[in-house]
Amino acid sequence: MDLGIRGKRALVCASSKGLGRGCAEALAEAGVDLVMNARGADALEEAAQDLRDRYQVSIKTVAADIVSEEGRAEVLEEAGDVDILVTNAGGPPPGMWSDWGREDFIKALDANMLTPIALMTALMPKMIDKGWGRVVNISSVSVKAPVAVLGLSNSARTGLTGYVAGTARQVAPDGVIVNNLLPGFHATDRADALDGARAKAAGISIDEARAERYATVPAGRYGTPEEFGKMCAFLCSQHSGFIVGQNILLDGGASNMTM
Repeated sequence: MDLGIRGKRALVCASSKGLGRGCAEALAEAGVDLVMNARGADALEEAAQDLRDRYQVSIKTVAADIVSEEGRAEVLEEAGDVDILVTNAGGPPPGMWSDWGREDFIKALDANMLTPIALMTALMPKMIDKGWGRVVNISSVSVKAPVAVLGLSNSARTGLTGYVAGTARQVAPDGVIVNNLLPGFHATDRADALDGARAKAAGISIDEARAERYATVPAGRYGTPEEFGKMCAFLCSQHSGFIVGQNILLDGGASNMTM
């Protein structure tokens, strides 16, 4: 399918690896020029060069912490006038409700709610001026099916979901389409970290912890960054104009719900 976005320009955050990298690759394959961001300069440039070589698109890189005000300002200066925004930031650590204090919640809110909002606030006005734009926020299955040990993530990402629910409907008449992607477990460093934490707590191997998790997923596996990226690219395409303010779940059927 031709996504109709060749020649558009996208900012993809946290895109040197994992789900962000999957989104960047799918957009590059569709002919979109990119501004890629991540904290690690070497991994970021390696990922960008691989996509340049394979898809012949223009890619600029900004090695900066998107959660910090300074890093975000640097990324926004380089991004300038983009047509597509994909927000993404690492999730907060797992734990128990009794582990977390105010500062832990502030950090989670900064990364997983306030940073995406700041990026949308900065970049959507120009999209509105052009009458076309796409925003995809990489969130989490936890906003539909909270994960007990991810209370920080549950809280911050649900706040972003509420913000998007109203904002998406305000900007849709101007041609700017905003949606959230809710990943379940995918084969990324985040899944490795969570499996490692589970293995340590239960006194089992990581392979055993992973097998436990697979057993809870009807698809019988973790998702891949590549298939996640394809869904992201579709939401960024010319064909997504009637999909407004939605929370699209990609979890292999693990969440047993009708909505």
